[in-house]
Amino acid sequence: MSNIAQAFSNGKAFIGFVTGGDPNLKTCGDIILKMAEAGADLIEIGIPFSDPIAEGPVIQAANIRALSAGADTDGIFSLVETVREKTDVPLVFLTYLNPVYKYGYEAFFSRCAACGVDGIIIPDLPYEEKGELADIAAAHGVDLISLIAPTSEDRIRTIASEARGFLYIVSSMGVTGVRSEIRTDLTSILETARSAATVPAAVGFGINTPEQARTISRLADGVIVGSAIVKIVEQYGDQAAQPVYDYVKRMKDAIRD
Repeated sequence: MSNIAQAFSNGKAFIGFVTGGDPNLKTCGDIILKMAEAGADLIEIGIPFSDPIAEGPVIQAANIRALSAGADTDGIFSLVETVREKTDVPLVFLTYLNPVYKYGYEAFFSRCAACGVDGIIIPDLPYEEKGELADIAAAHGVDLISLIAPTSEDRIRTIASEARGFLYIVSSMGVTGVRSEIRTDLTSILETARSAATVPAAVGFGINTPEQARTISRLADGVIVGSAIVKIVEQYGDQAAQPVYDYVKRMKDAIRD
């Protein structure tokens, strides 16, 4: 069983997101460890990038904070190495194609394997273009995680049939960010995806309250939360680790019910 599969092996998975290096590399490492301690089953780490086109204003601002604090791709790899000394929680990068291309596909995925990154999400990599790096990632044991959006429609089965790690089901149109209500017909999307997939399906984009998490967890195998956590980091800065722990624990407890 892969490390990502382990995240879904004990009930519904809570997946939390942080922007790597926000507010700084040391504090970010502390936050990741506290998230794991609070019950996060898998943690996404965003590699800071100047043009994160899938992100709303909250995560865009976090990218700028991290870059301003000196975070770069090598720094995020070092962050993962430090975290890996203390936890084996599954870790997945969320980044855009440009930083991976610039680093060099072979060098990037070799470094992922060496420091313990289990998967990667690249929102601006279309399914039809994934062949550019999918084999390289797989050769290094890194799962290239596919996204399914409400607009995927007749492509859902095709995307799901080749999914690795887990399927990321995008709950709503638009960029990331807290939403008061999610109106997408997730039941239909999940049914279609599961008819072709051999991996679990988790839902993200907009989820921020325990009630939302509980509702989504009844449909999906996992719940993904990003902007709400990043907002806590923005509010508390260097002191964010404990407030993030408290929030993640509430969310994880909600999907255990």
